[in-house]
Amino acid sequence: MIEWILILLAVAAIAALLGFGRLSGLALSGAKILIVIVLILFLLVLFGVIGLAA
Repeated sequence: MIEWILILLAVAAIAALLGFGRLSGLALSGAKILIVIVLILFLLVLFGVIGLAA
């Protein structure tokens, strides 16, 4: 999921440089949503609510 965040951030940066404001905003919004999801999952694992089976 971290890879998708980095890809979306790169797309947003490139689109912003090329002047595609809406595409840049859409990619940035997607990256923000994924960052929130990753942080929530990380906190759930950290507090032991979700166990990771190894």
